[in-house]
Amino acid sequence: MLNKLNFLDIFVFFAILVFTYLFVFLRLKKKKSSDFLDYLLMGRRLTLPLFIATLVSTWYGGILGVTEIAFNDGIYNFVTQGFFWYLSYLFIAFFLVTKIKRGNPITLPELIKNVAGEKSSKLASYLYLFNLIPIAYVMSIGFFIQSIFAIPFASSMILGVTLVLTYSYFTGFEGIVYSDVIQFFVMCSSVLMLLIYSVMHFGGLSYLQSSLPKSYFSPLGTQSLGEVLSWGLIAFGTLIDPNFYQRIFAAKNEKTAKNGIIISTCIWCVFDLSTTFGAMYAKAYMPQAQSSQAYLLYALEVLPSPLKGFFLAGMLATILSTLDSFLFLAGNTLSFDILGFKKNRLKAHKASILFIGLFSITLSFLFKGSIKNVWQALGSLSASTLLIPTLFSLKWPKRLSDSQFVLISLMGLVGVSLSHLYIPQIQIQPIYTGVLCSCCTLGFTLLKNQLK
Repeated sequence: MLNKLNFLDIFVFFAILVFTYLFVFLRLKKKKSSDFLDYLLMGRRLTLPLFIATLVSTWYGGILGVTEIAFNDGIYNFVTQGFFWYLSYLFIAFFLVTKIKRGNPITLPELIKNVAGEKSSKLASYLYLFNLIPIAYVMSIGFFIQSIFAIPFASSMILGVTLVLTYSYFTGFEGIVYSDVIQFFVMCSSVLMLLIYSVMHFGGLSYLQSSLPKSYFSPLGTQSLGEVLSWGLIAFGTLIDPNFYQRIFAAKNEKTAKNGIIISTCIWCVFDLSTTFGAMYAKAYMPQAQSSQAYLLYALEVLPSPLKGFFLAGMLATILSTLDSFLFLAGNTLSFDILGFKKNRLKAHKASILFIGLFSITLSFLFKGSIKNVWQALGSLSASTLLIPTLFSLKWPKRLSDSQFVLISLMGLVGVSLSHLYIPQIQIQPIYTGVLCSCCTLGFTLLKNQLK
């Protein structure tokens, strides 16, 4: 793809990258706080504009995976990667924010400890760590750098992780938030710009309808209803997503968090429509392109200079803004929630970030380049094991004992494992069996408690 860029494109691309770094480090130049709360949650000073910028930008690191789905199935992508998720965001805003902010916890496992118990918190920490290891986003940055500069995939992933560590390692959550401000603007502008340019250049919906199969305009695409609904359950895993909770913990107050989530949902909707239809234009224009790179290739084919450089900066910003958050929070889950470091917390956290980065690169080879498979596998694990007992305990704290919470979570894990091992041939999504086992165990537990 480098051959499709001229000097001006490359200049714009690197200028935005350098500006982001300068903005972060200049904002934090005089700040030398060693307070762990300040390092992890920005001292709970997150204002509404900062809350929106960091929340929106953190949610789209797998943009190459999303556009690949849209390139292959059209509107199906907006349903499975957009609509279901909006329902979960609004549920958090209207029903959970108050409960999440109660007691001012630092991490999601600590919140679970407050409403369920120590053993529940420890088990949740391990399960959340699996969900936070940023395999999909390490792969995304690897695909991006490989596509642009023709660097080997492994080297591209290492370079991408290094880019993130150069600021998140030293600056903490506040550095991530400030980088998200720039990345939010660039990523949203770039995808909207490509869609507007496509409509102006090729025409609107009539062009797509004449160029694409009818299935591209069906909510189900070419997939089964069961496949679509499984994404709905995965989306509701957001209700217990540690990155989402961290932003709520860091918000100034409940009003900031609630309003921020509602506004962010509107922005996400525009973003999803832009990437979905943008990828559909790519399919109509270059139907034989490799699906994982088609959106990028299409943009570089149709956009003029220097907009190509700006668009590439937007794609990089989308990935980096998610990768840094996942690395940062995974490092905290390992060092604070699992290993329980009480002294030298900052050093332990930084060492954990480095370990998670290397571990993510190693694990990425197990999924053979499929970002969608990563989301389905790890999303199923988190939603199946922790969604039901966590939501119940947030609504009714301490009604489940510590051991009962653990049992419900483990039965969800058993359900997912059995689905993977014994019934893949009948194509039941693992998340169904996992959630079903969790719900049944919860029901039996409540019945047993009632009989007592």
